[in-house]
Amino acid sequence: MKTVEELLQCPYWIVDILPSQVPEDSPGQYFAVEEYFLQGERIEEIKQKHTALILKLNCYRDIAISDEAVINPSPKHIADEMKKRYLYIMTGESMILSEPDDTHLTVFNPDPRLLELIRQIASGEGLFVW
Repeated sequence: MKTVEELLQCPYWIVDILPSQVPEDSPGQYFAVEEYFLQGERIEEIKQKHTALILKLNCYRDIAISDEAVINPSPKHIADEMKKRYLYIMTGESMILSEPDDTHLTVFNPDPRLLELIRQIASGEGLFVW
């Protein structure tokens, strides 16, 4: 089983509200839009989508929170923890980083089947994987 530190060095994918990474030279106003989405109810709605993705994923895969011994903690516990702290969610040899104050999740070292499952769930939640 890989450690958090090892997984942080692995290839990763982003689950985001945007369909692709915004180029540095984009003429749009990315930072103003991001700030808009980080406020009040908007970030809460995004976090609900992130939580739904993780909980739906847990229907298919065992998950654990990296600093806890419990495999498949209760859905309420997962949701509560995702709202209040950085969370390393482990599933097999992969890891998902959830940050309470960000609009994306980061998926490290996903195998092809896990990545496809995450893509399908994310799509249903109105999120994009890139």
